[in-house]
Formats: sequence, structure tokens, C-alpha cells
Amino acid sequence: MDFELPPEIPAKLRELDEFIEREIKPLEARHIQYFDHRREYARTDWEADGQPRKEWNDLIAQMERLADKAGHLRYGLPKSCGGQAASTLAIAAIREHLAAKGLGLHNDLQDESSIVGNFPLVPILDAYGTPQQKETYIEGIIGRGNHLAFALTEPDHGSDATWLETAARRDGEFWVINGRKRYNSQAYRASADLVFARTSGEPGDAHGITAFIVPMSTPGVEILYNHWTFNMPSDHPEVGFKDVRVPNSAILHAEGQGLMVAQRFVHENRIRQAAASAGAARYCIAEAVKYANTRHVFGGPLSKQQAVQFEIAELHAECELVRNYIFRTAWQMDRQDPLKISDQVSICNFRANRLVCEAADRAMQVHGGLGYTRAYPFEHIYRHHRRYRITEGSEEIQIRRVAQYLFKFGSSRA
Repeated sequence: MDFELPPEIPAKLRELDEFIEREIKPLEARHIQYFDHRREYARTDWEADGQPRKEWNDLIAQMERLADKAGHLRYGLPKSCGGQAASTLAIAAIREHLAAKGLGLHNDLQDESSIVGNFPLVPILDAYGTPQQKETYIEGIIGRGNHLAFALTEPDHGSDATWLETAARRDGEFWVINGRKRYNSQAYRASADLVFARTSGEPGDAHGITAFIVPMSTPGVEILYNHWTFNMPSDHPEVGFKDVRVPNSAILHAEGQGLMVAQRFVHENRIRQAAASAGAARYCIAEAVKYANTRHVFGGPLSKQQAVQFEIAELHAECELVRNYIFRTAWQMDRQDPLKISDQVSICNFRANRLVCEAADRAMQVHGGLGYTRAYPFEHIYRHHRRYRITEGSEEIQIRRVAQYLFKFGSSRA
């Protein structure tokens, strides 16, 4: 392989940089309370159980409309969805590049919004959805007017997704769903929920899980409470399903084959999360170097202290290794079934997510007391990326996947 990025990718990065300076930075400056030390307070509706404020969501929507008008928002989506079908490598490079620019409206960590949209459900709907499902939700997700939430995790089942207790039984042309979902991401702003339920088979079976699109207004669907998380605001509620009736047409893809939908979702997200983590780590390292060179202690620059040099140098080395491995894996994903190299995707994910937490922590330490304040973004970066060591499959699950390939046990596609 050629270790240089294809020329169209650096050209796109320059185009995005110009768009950010021209269109996004002025908008961000007019709403700076969402990005400075007030960001958590300004973004969170504390009286509405910690949900994102409407004004914050409205600002993100305005950014996305500008990006869509400029031809950036759908860059990674299929052409059938108005996108440009950008490669996995291109999207990984963009995610890394935008995260390395630091906090900003151009690429918000907390909401996972970006001028180049992150819409993992859209390609899934495009590939597996019925004409009616595509018409109802694809544009709805992109435009934020008809959002689809994701309901996989349960109170007693997180990464062990084949052991779901939420179940659906057939009743004529309908299905009746009973169960409970935890961390039901973005359910508050969704018009429907993508609910994974067991319809056949035994606990632990990969086959027999079905994905249902369930309108939030369906009788029996109830948001029970919101989980206040390490990084606020939060749209990760606990949702109950009691005798929820949906028609057979609510199934996404095929009965009993919902795990494939979930797998594609997490694979879309894992490599992108890894790229964003590598970019945010690169930002933290660069800021630590900059501060160490300008901060004077004991008669000289802080960067002259070997204890500071070595820690940052090691993080820099790790960042270079992880970043390039992510790009190589993304390049491979464009050439073969990503599920066949899911061990490599897992390596990218757990190593990058650890790296960014270490880099943010070290940047805090180098900046001293100031690094601990919210005037600097390191605490925000740490709190956001710390969740990725748990979500989309915990890092223990990622390591287990690597061991599964290495020692050749179990199913590599599980």
C-alpha cells in the first residue's frame, strides 16, 4: 500500500478547514458559552433531567444545515442518500483531523455532530430498510426532524448483546414487545426507537434477534428516567416496553437477523471513534508541548525537565503508531468485509480510546492547576472519551475479540 493519503483526502481536509474558518467559527463565536468554561452548564437543561438544551440542539442543527448546503454533511453517505460515498479511509482521516483541531462547533465530541456527519444508521437503512422506512427516516435523521434512537443495551446485559431479555412474540400480523433498555441513546429527541429483541432461539444465540422500528408514541413505550453521566448533558435514558404492539412492517432487515444490523452499526462507529480519539490525543499532546515550551519554572522552560519530556514523547510515539494503524485498517475496510478484520478494528478502538484518556490526563498535569480548570478543554476531552472505553463494546470485549482471532476460538463474526 501507499503510505501517503490519496491526494483527494488532503484536498478535502483543506476545503473543510476553509469552510470552518469562513462559516463555522463566526457562528461559534456568537455562541461561545457552549465552548468555553460554561459549556456544561450552558448545554444542559438541568430542570429537564439533564437533557441537552433546545438552544444547544438548535445551534448544532444550524451548523449542520450550513455544512449540508456546502456539500460536506453527507460526504460519507451513499449516493442514494445524497452523499458522495466517501471511503472509510477518507472518513477516518477527516474524523482524526477535525478532532485534532480541539473543541468547537465544527466537530462536537459530546453530541457526535460534525460538519461531516456521523450517521451510522443511515447506510443501514439504505441497505436493509423497506421503501417506507427509507422514506420516513433517512432524511429525518440527516435533517434532525425525524430521528431514530438506538436501543440495544439492557439493565442486565451490556456488551453481551446475544443475551437480551427484551423479547417479542408474534400475535397474528403484529409483534408484542416486552422489556427494558438502558442508555437508549438520543431517545428524548427521537420520533422512533430501533429496538433489538429476541424473537426465537436461546439466550446466547446469534440468530433469533430481531430489530424493530418502534415509534416513541406507541402505547407501552415509556421513558422511565435519564442517566446523568460523567459528561453532561445526557440523552441516555432508561426506556421501558410493556406490551408494545408493532406491525410486521416494523422489522428492519429480516426476522431473526437483527444482530447483523447491530454489528454493522458498531463497526461503522468503532473505527470512527478510534480516529476521533487519535485526533483528540494529538491535540492534547500538541497543547502540552506548546505549554511546556512557554511555561518557565526553576529558571527555565518546563520542557527542559526530563520528567515532562519523557511522558509526552512516549504519548507522541504511541499516537503516531495508533494513528497510522487506524488509517491502514480503514484502508483495508474499503477492500474487504469489515467483519473479517474486526480484530483489527478492535485494536484500533481500544488502543486509541486508552491513548486519548492518557493524553488528556497528561495535558492536565503539564498545565498544572490551570489544566484542572474548565478554562482548558482537557477535562471535557477526558470525560467524553472515557465513555468509549465502555460503549460500543467495552475495551475488555475488544481485547477478547483480538484474542478470539489470535487463539482461534469461538466465532470470529460473533
